[in-house]
Amino acid sequence: MRRVEHVMGFPVSVRIDDEDFPEAPVDGLFAWLREVDARFSPFRPDSEVSRLDRGEVREAGPALREVLDLCEEYRIATGGAFDVRLPGRGLDPCAVVKGWSVQKGAELLSAAGARRFCLNAGGDVIASGGPWRVGVRHPEHADLLCAVLDLADRAVATSARYERGDHILDARTGRPATGLLSMTVVAPTLTEADTVATAAFALGVEGVEWAAAREHCEVFAVDADRRVLRSPGFPVAGAGSVAA
Repeated sequence: MRRVEHVMGFPVSVRIDDEDFPEAPVDGLFAWLREVDARFSPFRPDSEVSRLDRGEVREAGPALREVLDLCEEYRIATGGAFDVRLPGRGLDPCAVVKGWSVQKGAELLSAAGARRFCLNAGGDVIASGGPWRVGVRHPEHADLLCAVLDLADRAVATSARYERGDHILDARTGRPATGLLSMTVVAPTLTEADTVATAAFALGVEGVEWAAAREHCEVFAVDADRRVLRSPGFPVAGAGSVAA
């Protein structure tokens, strides 16, 4: 089974190789992601995030509280480089919401019996079963890969400047983080892979060592001088299936 939908501003594709897997759990996956977009988008004035930021909601609901707790955990872990509350800007937890919500969606598929699937959310990938072969885009040439991975029951996320320019800020200075061209993190969940990649990018070059030191995380980074920095356990490809 394969399906692609545009949700939260990017394409989300799912490929499920389990025979005769039903449509209903996939419907549930995309319904969940649409719900997250409606509730947690800072770009929607009626979202829970926007209403909380304006003081119209006194307390975050349980799901948003979970996200905000993760945001605070990474703010502390990076010494303030990663922060979803920046002076002059509204509350924006998108850096955590994407990986967190897609990971929850993958867990919905697993609970419904899916065992071998690949979930790709705007280039960030959850690989269940496997191994799956996943490419990491070159930070300067869209038609090239700078790494190919073999993933099995893990997730990979990349933070970079090539899609949205200098959109990741070092909250310690309020200025764009420019020490890296790209940061790719492999972790057990996309919640961790995506948030660690963004937080490490905000830290700049020091973020490479910071991310590599986190338990169960492997990293591949290209710095502003185009040097490749890679942790020893980064899963370079052998044999496997090509991810959708």
